[in-house]
Amino acid sequence: MHLKKRFVPRSSLLAVCASLLGAPVLASEGQAVPWVCRDSQGTLGSIEELALPTGSGPLSITLGPDLALWYTLAGSNKIGRATRDGVVTEFSLPTPAAGVQQIAASFDGHLWFTELAANKVGRIAPNGTVTEFPLPQRGSSPAGITAGLDGNVWFTELVGNRIGRITPEGVITEFLLPTPGAQPRAITQGFDGHLWFVEQAANKVGSISPDGVIREFDLPVAKAGPSAIVAGLDGHVWFTEQAGNRISRITSDGVVTQFSLPTEGSQPNALAVGPDGQLWFTQLAGNRIGRITYAGAITEYALPTPGSRPSGIVVAPPGRWCVDAHLWFTARGTHKLGKIRALPVP
Repeated sequence: MHLKKRFVPRSSLLAVCASLLGAPVLASEGQAVPWVCRDSQGTLGSIEELALPTGSGPLSITLGPDLALWYTLAGSNKIGRATRDGVVTEFSLPTPAAGVQQIAASFDGHLWFTELAANKVGRIAPNGTVTEFPLPQRGSSPAGITAGLDGNVWFTELVGNRIGRITPEGVITEFLLPTPGAQPRAITQGFDGHLWFVEQAANKVGSISPDGVIREFDLPVAKAGPSAIVAGLDGHVWFTEQAGNRISRITSDGVVTQFSLPTEGSQPNALAVGPDGQLWFTQLAGNRIGRITYAGAITEYALPTPGSRPSGIVVAPPGRWCVDAHLWFTARGTHKLGKIRALPVP
């Protein structure tokens, strides 16, 4: 058997790794490091905002293969692109009212996204060319999406109750979950080679191997509402409990540790590894950006604009020869992008 080799552009590899793992500089707590970009000022936790067109409703955000920021615009049915300097470009989707949700960079040099209402998975090239792939089953409602280490893209089907896999050529395979009505939402690539996902209605976290073997783990507290998930640099998987108001960690054996947030009812709903190597998250109702260390220490930063409803977060694109000190986030309620400083200026 001859295996087909896939060329992976270096920029695509960097973008996927940075989106999955952040761009950690492994500095000591609060310590400045020499390779952090010096092209911007601000204290630790300082926030800047970038206004988008009214009604755009930015939702999910990721780092693209061109090392720009790419995000979904749920309100205006578009995909957006922003540079580190705040230059914004928008691309309309072919399908009206597609219900665009999550977006992720892949190893094939494209970005892939889900269209919940249109029941499609979409792909956009850095030049803005969009291709859409209808799912085999009607009413599946694709939601979460991530790049897999197998070279494919994996996604969740919120209503279809399946985990899907799509090849760079658009071939789709689906895997039915053992728990009926589980509502799988977010999905991420784990360090153990498996894809990890949350089951919002079933109150579980699951994993799936590249060949489709599924495991499910019950959460220790009922009605936690798991929503976002990411692989931490500690080798474990971390997830948000939007209803339970916690950030939690799960080992590959299914052992769960939970950390309650200081702000009640904050609804943590997105999670990413920051340039400091720690975990950063959005608080949809709390109107804050939070940070949690692997030991469970939590810091919260209030957003300057009320009603921002932060919904997505990702590590900032790197500079030419330096690591950017920020994370970028979406503010769905105020139609803005924002960035928060995670490292001090050297």
